[in-house]
Amino acid sequence: MNQSPDKNTGKEEKSSSPSPLMEKIQQLGQTNVPQMSNDSNIHCLTIVGQIEGHMQLPPQNKTTKYEHMIPQLVAIEQNPKIEGLLVILNTVGGDVEAGLAIAEMLASLSKPTVSIVLGGGHSIGVPIATACDYSFIAETATMTIHPVRLTGLVIGVPQTFEYMDKMQDRVVKFVTGHSNISEEDFKDLMFAKGNLTRDIGTNVVGDDAVKYGLMNEVGGLGAAMKKLNELIEQSKTEEKRLIQ
Repeated sequence: MNQSPDKNTGKEEKSSSPSPLMEKIQQLGQTNVPQMSNDSNIHCLTIVGQIEGHMQLPPQNKTTKYEHMIPQLVAIEQNPKIEGLLVILNTVGGDVEAGLAIAEMLASLSKPTVSIVLGGGHSIGVPIATACDYSFIAETATMTIHPVRLTGLVIGVPQTFEYMDKMQDRVVKFVTGHSNISEEDFKDLMFAKGNLTRDIGTNVVGDDAVKYGLMNEVGGLGAAMKKLNELIEQSKTEEKRLIQ
């Protein structure tokens, strides 16, 4: 007599737990999700939302945390199965030092890297996009170039402005050193007036980013994958020559 309620309760508990199929529908809106092959030699790294630095952003903000990115990049460098890295950006920018840290890690990888800007690669996203061996930008994507800004309490002393100038110089030197744009042209874009409503700077769209020399080519995912495979083959050929 006392066992029947327990059995019914067990059935109710089993029926209340969602099946794997229902979980896929709830989380992804579809029943079947394309899976990346375990034998793939290319790793995809996404940088989206706002790049979070030393200060934690509110939970409603979509963020890319640099403390998550750096271990991934170390693992990519150490994994012999990964032969190339595809970096996909759709970011509004964020913390300058965190963004530069990610950019420096990408630039120092020994494996071929290709970046593609979809939607936007604004602010500190510009150095990250240019850090790769070859860079693509979608025809409708934009890149906002503006001076370094500080938020929160700012001490109004000359040293503060000197610090900002030095930080800005770090960004300028990195971008000009890893792209085809000249320092003069980049600074002209950075300090241009009238292009933005609330700030000085320039909003560069698709073709213009290539014309200025910021990005290498206008293209999408297919072109980026093709270029990355070409760079991987070139890298293998160079390694064989060195061995011989």
